[in-house]
Amino acid sequence: MASKDRILRLKEETRCNILDASLKIVKEGGWDALSMRKIADEIEYTAPIIYEYFSNKGAILLELTRKGFLLLAKDLEAAKSRHRLPAKQLEAMWLAYWNFAFAEKELYQVMYGVETSCCEMAKKMPESELPMDLIWDVIVELMTPIMAPHVPTEDEICIKYYTFWSVIHGLISINMVNRGTSDETNHEVLKTAISGIIRSITG
Repeated sequence: MASKDRILRLKEETRCNILDASLKIVKEGGWDALSMRKIADEIEYTAPIIYEYFSNKGAILLELTRKGFLLLAKDLEAAKSRHRLPAKQLEAMWLAYWNFAFAEKELYQVMYGVETSCCEMAKKMPESELPMDLIWDVIVELMTPIMAPHVPTEDEICIKYYTFWSVIHGLISINMVNRGTSDETNHEVLKTAISGIIRSITG
């Protein structure tokens, strides 16, 4: 049993090494630089060994996408936990979303198809729903007492969520293709947008 556990542990380490090497290559040369041969060279393995873990480059992109959504969800949960009021939670979560996008730029690009092709399969993975679900629940918590006795419909919640996401993702995308302004201006636009949408909910 100990030997079997060791083998499984080594396999998981190799798998993680492949993903880490892939991300390193992308950070140094962009997504176009990524290839199975370069990954093999980076970790000093032969290419056939890489294929034992991932059938092709698309499979690696999919796994990096999954990793990105899990990391983003973790950051959003941490941001939410620092506040009690839903309005403050929303503000903190969207700021955490922004910070993640630039701290993990390459992951964000593959997660949302910014300057790289977005894998269609990624849209179907359960992990891709985690960030939206976390923010969605806080929007519901904010809207429900304000709209009582009316219960907010899914469409009403959806409009608020996508208003937030469209503005913030749009601003992130603009900056990722080097068409943004200064950091100070970006943060002012970001905070103005977030507070404005929150006010549209709270009245």
